[in-house]
Amino acid sequence: MRPRSARSSSSSFCRAEKCDSISVWRSSKSTFSPSGSFGGAMLGTSTMLRVTTSSLCACSRRLRLLGPPSASASTAAPPPKTPENQLTVRSLYQLSVDIRKVRKSKAWVLSEGSAYVRETAELLRDMGADATAIASILETHPEAVLCRPEEAAAQRDLWVSVCPNKRELMSMVEKFPASFFTLTHHGHQRANVLFLQSLGLGNRIIGKLMASAPQSFSRPVGLNKEVVHTLRETYLELGGDEGDLRVWLRKLLAQNPHILLRPAGAWRDSLGFLRERGFTTEELLGLVSSLRASVAELRPEAMRRALGYVEAALACSEDELKQIATRCPAVLHHSLPTLAGRFQGLMDVGLSAQQVKESPNVLELTTPIVLYRIQKLASLGYDVRSGSLDVVAGTKKDFETSCGKLHLRQRRPMFNPVAPLRPAEE
Repeated sequence: MRPRSARSSSSSFCRAEKCDSISVWRSSKSTFSPSGSFGGAMLGTSTMLRVTTSSLCACSRRLRLLGPPSASASTAAPPPKTPENQLTVRSLYQLSVDIRKVRKSKAWVLSEGSAYVRETAELLRDMGADATAIASILETHPEAVLCRPEEAAAQRDLWVSVCPNKRELMSMVEKFPASFFTLTHHGHQRANVLFLQSLGLGNRIIGKLMASAPQSFSRPVGLNKEVVHTLRETYLELGGDEGDLRVWLRKLLAQNPHILLRPAGAWRDSLGFLRERGFTTEELLGLVSSLRASVAELRPEAMRRALGYVEAALACSEDELKQIATRCPAVLHHSLPTLAGRFQGLMDVGLSAQQVKESPNVLELTTPIVLYRIQKLASLGYDVRSGSLDVVAGTKKDFETSCGKLHLRQRRPMFNPVAPLRPAEE
């Protein structure tokens, strides 16, 4: 864009030139008067044209001089791009890889000087991948061709040790190619695999953890040991049984692979906050067991805001608030905007705060799901405004079971036509 000073200068100059041209026109206009001669008219016209032309040329030169320095640079050719490695491009093309997708997502990979396209494809082929799978993996994660063959082979051996067969191995690699080709800290990965195996976790669960949460395996094993030790202490302090500890840990890790990434001290802070709010040891164990994977997301400040909102919205006491949190642990890990939006959605359809207090599990459902279920129940003749919300809450299977019972009740006749009528005296 042209600077403001340049535009104002050029505009002033053009206005001045325009005024000069008008003056010349007025001076020459007299030559066309009836008293003037034809030759004088021609002379005035030619003079006017010469002056106007010179004025326009001068204005054009002034505009070029006042133009911004970038005006000429904008027409220059863009800086040359880094040339692509044609050997890499040809090798990927031979594997039926869509080069356009690679250029659009990870164009820098094609410009790297060293690439191992053939070696990477051969590695995947040995693992059981067909041509279509190889092309899909390299399109999704083209950085794979930059991995050194010996490092990729070591990663393959580690993943094979926790996968029962090639079919499941390739299924995970196709879904999580970035996790498989994360070759940093290979020693940490192997040490963490051995540690999780020592906890009694099955290879199938460990393989899923490696695919969905590679960061947990790339860090030193000592950090993961500290987190697991904290979880063990927490579970036993809350009255958990030592014999059920491994089962409990397996459920936690299976439901939330990123649970190991949370610092050990954060666990103590969250449970300490709940103790301060008056939750008993038995209630805390029930919360931790119910939340399972979501327990890793608890934050004292977020829980304080959520509990404060629920207490004010439902007009409940401290004891009632603890019962609500125990029956519906979701209120502890949902954000305040989420809780407020769901509660307001219930109020908008005509429900009462007392109904929500009696069936707090309804807050676990999103507003669209609640609206759909209310409409479904209304079509079956059930009005939730005058009944319990327990039929709305629950899993999809529970709701379908409740709808089935209501549907049978709706089809049932008012009386049995074959049953004997009772005598009037009865």
